[in-house]
Amino acid sequence: MCYDWQMDRHDLFGYQQLMTDFALARSKMIESQVRPNGITDGRIIQAMASLPREIFVPEAHRGLAYMDGDIAIGAGRSLMEPMALAKLVQLAEIEAGDHVLHVGCGTGYATALLAALCKSVLAIDEDQAFVEAASANLARLGIANAEVHQAAPAAGWSAGQPYDAILIDGRVPIVPPALFQQLRDGGRLVAVVGDNDVATATAYNRHDGAISSWPAFEASIGRLPGVVVDRPAFVF
Repeated sequence: MCYDWQMDRHDLFGYQQLMTDFALARSKMIESQVRPNGITDGRIIQAMASLPREIFVPEAHRGLAYMDGDIAIGAGRSLMEPMALAKLVQLAEIEAGDHVLHVGCGTGYATALLAALCKSVLAIDEDQAFVEAASANLARLGIANAEVHQAAPAAGWSAGQPYDAILIDGRVPIVPPALFQQLRDGGRLVAVVGDNDVATATAYNRHDGAISSWPAFEASIGRLPGVVVDRPAFVF
């Protein structure tokens, strides 16, 4: 937020109070939503404690930025609840030297979180408005090791492959095969997979071209559009 040096003392107090309120809400989010839910990676806790989640939320909803739940960001999309995101990121086992693909970046909050943990992030979204919003938010925070492109989530971004880790931001009925092909050997992919509101956060590994997977936890998060399953028509 740009500060206008011409604002009067009353407005300045209000601005400072707003920033204090957000800092307090961020601290409460960490202590009530993140730490108690099995997040043991201190790097994730530190990154979430310093990242201003409110700038990634539409202005009308900024008072809800640290709530325990998904937040609508427009176009039928949502910002994933902090606890579920923290657990999904921890499941991905992001390392400092990793090159990461973030699928369905929305306004860029998870992109910024991943950027704090790894060497580089390539984020994609099918909605150009979100591409522009995420790029602006990352630039505003001075995050230089992440870039955002417009692309269909099922296609990934082959130009940046291979990736050490891929995170799908939103519930999907199936992991698109193209994403597995963009993982390096030994790479990890994490996604919340299922057709119902409550679905399964699943970790995948690629070894010698083969994909193995295991369920990690149940999560109720917003759906990521653009990933569909072709099912055969029912025959009487």
